[in-house]
Amino acid sequence: MSKKPPGTVRWLDPDEERAWRALRRMMIAVQSRTAHDLAAIGLSDPDYEVLSTLSERPGRTSTLHEQAAKMGWSRSRLSRHATRMEARGLLRREPDPADGRGCYLVLTERGLETLEDAAPAHLESVRRHVIDRLSPADLSALETIARKLDG
Repeated sequence: MSKKPPGTVRWLDPDEERAWRALRRMMIAVQSRTAHDLAAIGLSDPDYEVLSTLSERPGRTSTLHEQAAKMGWSRSRLSRHATRMEARGLLRREPDPADGRGCYLVLTERGLETLEDAAPAHLESVRRHVIDRLSPADLSALETIARKLDG
């Protein structure tokens, strides 16, 4: 493990430090609050992410690889999670002929019904914890910042 020579670290100035810490606190607070609200209706944040993504895809299907990349998860982590969702009847797996190690994740009718039942409460949570707390100008700035950081 090599050490960088003194003076090569670009330390954060006080304004940058405050902004970074505020961003971290915001991400943690919003994620934990919306996850708590989802848990109250029997879903985890990753459950909702998988269900909502599959509902928006043609044929309500995605490859395991695509979904794992979207969530920032390894394929093995998502595979384990998908196993639990499959046991609950929320999705099913189908072989992916293009990837011998992969599979398709397919939203089941039960999964779609679960999503449709959960969506109003989730959207209310998003409104309560984010949208309704911000002005239109704040929302525009948030979208601009998110686009810059996402790419």
